[in-house]
Amino acid sequence: MSGALRDIPLEEMVAKAQKGDESIQNYLLQTYKPFIAKCVSEVCKRYIDPKRDDEFSIGLSAFNESIKTYSADRGSSFLTFATLVIKRKVIDYIRYMKKGPTAVSLDESYDEEQMENPMELSIVKDRYDREEDSWYRKQEILDFSQKLGQYKLSLEELTKVSPKHRDSRDTAVRIARILQTDMELREFVIEKKKLPMKELSKKVDVSKKTLERNRKFILAMFIVLTEDYVYLQDYLKGVGC
Repeated sequence: MSGALRDIPLEEMVAKAQKGDESIQNYLLQTYKPFIAKCVSEVCKRYIDPKRDDEFSIGLSAFNESIKTYSADRGSSFLTFATLVIKRKVIDYIRYMKKGPTAVSLDESYDEEQMENPMELSIVKDRYDREEDSWYRKQEILDFSQKLGQYKLSLEELTKVSPKHRDSRDTAVRIARILQTDMELREFVIEKKKLPMKELSKKVDVSKKTLERNRKFILAMFIVLTEDYVYLQDYLKGVGC
């Protein structure tokens, strides 16, 4: 059975598991344990033992959740999607444990029991919280950079084509929101990796010339809105609404 499954593309196996094929779902959970452990260890910054570490159980559960919720329409591969879900769930778990009586650290270079000074403990916790946020933001930017590449764009290019005036940026983000919420337009952009100029011009109050001038920036904002980017989307709150 396992030999036959190895010949099936991963995304196809995920689709079958979503339709209720428990044998494939179990196969994926077993086969990708090393992948899960690697994702978890990158968050915890230490070796993860699948048999003993609670963090691995969180990662395994997150991988199973990824199988159930993945959609190829999002434009990313299953493993890219699973990586983000696993790392987010593990980070959430670590933060939750930090709030409890037993703290879980991203780095075992200090021992809370040896810290008698509450101020010292608070400073260390704050530092690691900032490091977690910085690490996760970096992961989003790396993934965003990869997604831009699928649209033949780059972060460097994006800095050059971003509208200089706030009104122009707001308009571009508003257009990206229209693309993201209109199912037909959204599917067109994801499939063709370009703007549906003809149809889009009927739904917005800007000229085709303006659409073309801001095309790359609009596509970039569409990616941010469409993907599961917590930090990047935070920059767009209230913009173009």
